[in-house]
Amino acid sequence: MTSHNLFTSRRLRLTPLVVVAAAAVALSGCNSGSGPNSTGTSPSVSATESVTPSATPTPTAAYKPADATGPAQNVPVPVLPEVAKTETKEGLEAFVGYWYAALSYAYETGDTRNLEGLSGPGCVFCAGLGDGVKEAFEGGRWITGGRIETPAITATIEPGTQPFAVIQVLQQAIEIRNPDGSLYQAPTAATNTGSRAAATFGATGWIMTDLGLIR
Repeated sequence: MTSHNLFTSRRLRLTPLVVVAAAAVALSGCNSGSGPNSTGTSPSVSATESVTPSATPTPTAAYKPADATGPAQNVPVPVLPEVAKTETKEGLEAFVGYWYAALSYAYETGDTRNLEGLSGPGCVFCAGLGDGVKEAFEGGRWITGGRIETPAITATIEPGTQPFAVIQVLQQAIEIRNPDGSLYQAPTAATNTGSRAAATFGATGWIMTDLGLIR
């Protein structure tokens, strides 16, 4: 089975920011006029009018995947599902899916901070993935492709054993691009692999503690 390890012979093996803005425009008008009449009555005053339209958000910046002309733009940031905050089978499955979404986001952006926050210090494979992504983005380089999907996640939580999940991981082919758009190295083919992830639930929620390929 093809591995999704990171760099072997300097090759990346394994294996999203939406900007939303709103603008409000307030318009007001005030007209007044007065003048004494021939009878000496009080001056007349026109009614004051103001118009304040409701705030209208600007269009969301469009997501643009990376290509030979430049890195990905406006990559959607993964959102942790509420169920992933629970110590349940469904919660672990949602967390693992979110973890891989954070990994996919890192491949597109080079930003591994969220991924690192979801991974325990003892998860050697997790750290290797993050280090490989950071290396790929050094010197103005970027990654084309590499997006990850997890169509199947099955978690097991039993008394007396560490919770774990079995995951099917699909990843697009990976191309590392130089600042001029040329290939840094030969592309890595798309993969379809199985992984086993172990996790623990604590005060801050789930943390990935171990990750490995199923061979």
